[in-house]
Amino acid sequence: MNAPAPNQRSQAPAVLDHRALGRDMRIFDTSPLVGPGLPLWLPAGAAIRYELEQYAREVALRTGCEPVYSPVLGKRSLYERSGHWAKFADDMFPPMYLGGNADSSGSAPDLDGSPDADADPLVLRPANCPHHAQIYASEPRSYRDLPVRYSELASMFRAERSGVLSGLSRVRQINLDDAHVFCRPDQVGAEVRTALAAVLEVLDTLGIEVAYLRLSGRDASERWLGAPERWAAAEEALRAVLDDVASPAGLPWHAEAGEAAFYGPKIDVQVLDARGHEETLATVQLDFNQPERFDLTYVAASGERERVVMIHRGTVGAMERMVAFLLERHGGRLPFWLAPVQVCLLPLPDAPDQLVDDLAADLRARGLRVRVEREGSLGSRIRKARQRRDALLGVLGAREVAAGALAVTDPASGARASVPLAELGDRLAEAARRRVPRVSL
Repeated sequence: MNAPAPNQRSQAPAVLDHRALGRDMRIFDTSPLVGPGLPLWLPAGAAIRYELEQYAREVALRTGCEPVYSPVLGKRSLYERSGHWAKFADDMFPPMYLGGNADSSGSAPDLDGSPDADADPLVLRPANCPHHAQIYASEPRSYRDLPVRYSELASMFRAERSGVLSGLSRVRQINLDDAHVFCRPDQVGAEVRTALAAVLEVLDTLGIEVAYLRLSGRDASERWLGAPERWAAAEEALRAVLDDVASPAGLPWHAEAGEAAFYGPKIDVQVLDARGHEETLATVQLDFNQPERFDLTYVAASGERERVVMIHRGTVGAMERMVAFLLERHGGRLPFWLAPVQVCLLPLPDAPDQLVDDLAADLRARGLRVRVEREGSLGSRIRKARQRRDALLGVLGAREVAAGALAVTDPASGARASVPLAELGDRLAEAARRRVPRVSL
């Protein structure tokens, strides 16, 4: 279904800023010695990020990606070749010259002070795709070898000005769930379908509702890279994918001519943030530019060399941006499998310490994140656990010990239950394994 974009404007609800939630939940911090825009992930934040990264890796493997690793640095000539230097140089960190500081012309001096025309400085990468292009180019490819899919959870860097930095949403180091597919033109439809289905699955698991999908294509101007007929075929393949994937799911989509990147058409996944503002949270992007610039080819059935199509895809995206989005979207009450503390045990004075410690150890052995809060009154401990947005609170006293159960409360829903200790670990571990939003009490 090719539907117009719905009206996304509504009265913005009151939203807790992710920076305030980050302080309450001890998600991240900053240090003037480390520098602005370079957040320090505290244990609670690291737990969230770990779960997101594991999920991203799982989805990448399940959809045919092979993990790779690449350096965070590259020669400036790499980014000149890819086009990033011409387009994004102002947003990249300055080149690093190993032989000394650069002069005003951008050349590195020799030891005698004269410019070295052969110097090729290193640059912190603004994107991962040039490295993945070089991995693809590391060996000859046949049409039978395609598609080739690489995935990497990798750091990229932006020289953001101090005035625009904000918590986790605008940072100088981005840790990105990134994947690149190299395929034949006739494989584009299937690869985009796989990528889009994976994105929609992940957003659903994260409790993020998709507003609509947007196909961004070219217009009649001459600013696009690649032959018009190649664009037409690619856009037609994307339209077919949207009809196959979006329409059965009841998701509206529309096309916007002239909104594509200059190097290829794309599908944007549009969501509403906690304030009701429209945001692009995921993109499946076709790229005719990098294969052209790096001469990425395969040997076709005819024996001729032909150009591959490169597809940029991901699911979770940037860890910083996604965690900021989720904190605000859920008001800090993250889905159970993501919660930094999944169970907070609150023993009463008449509960045996050893029993409490054994219970905590058993839950941790099942992969659950457990905190034991012993100091202070029960009321003050409950308030601390609520401020941290712990997923479940478990009270254990003499009455519960006698019954062989734990008094469990879900602060998000207010649900309460007495859960047998013999069942507790299995039930919670299964809920975490299935990535459920809330545990059924």
